[in-house]
Amino acid sequence: MAQNKKTNSLPKRPRTLKERKKAALTIANELASIYPDSHCALNFTNPFELLVATVLSAQTTDKRVNSVTGELFSRYPTPKNMSQARQEDVENILHSLGFFRAKARSCINLSKQLCAEHEGNVPSTLEELIRLPGVGRKTANVVLGNTFDIPGITVDTHVGRLARRWAWTRHSDPAKAEKDIAHLLPKEIWTITCHRIIDHGRAVCHSRNPECPTCPLQKICPSADIY
Repeated sequence: MAQNKKTNSLPKRPRTLKERKKAALTIANELASIYPDSHCALNFTNPFELLVATVLSAQTTDKRVNSVTGELFSRYPTPKNMSQARQEDVENILHSLGFFRAKARSCINLSKQLCAEHEGNVPSTLEELIRLPGVGRKTANVVLGNTFDIPGITVDTHVGRLARRWAWTRHSDPAKAEKDIAHLLPKEIWTITCHRIIDHGRAVCHSRNPECPTCPLQKICPSADIY
């Protein structure tokens, strides 16, 4: 019986680090030509807004987050304002999001901590950011890369999936995948490349039934022949 091409096995890695870096940079450069206008899809005007919006984006879409943050930031534009908000009032604004109660609690508590420990300012280091309620490495890297111009690798579901398909990592754990990707790509393109990967994951390289036959990366993708 002929073996089915579609398999869950991971693509073979290029053998040397030099080969892997070259292959990864080739894909990154192609993504740059395909998605020249990639950017953060969350609406924000300052670090605090992006911090809150990214916390809200967990397990939901950026579009849905953008549908509630206009009202949220209109009523609570600063950490001081939000730190004084009533839980039920924030929940009412966020009720269309998944886990809205926990997210409302995180928004209020991180605002309180910003006021208590950072004079109401969003810190610009990963170590300080991840100590805030509801903030992990992904959220911290989004804020650092998009508001402070500090390069960061954001391993969301798209970046993790495509990085495994491209043999940039074999890890499902975001922190381990982040470390692997960091070894392959120049630091100065970390943030923008993640935006481009997310755009490609949404448009072409879906979780199920990726559009390999029409994918512009087909010839350089190590997984193109297994889907």
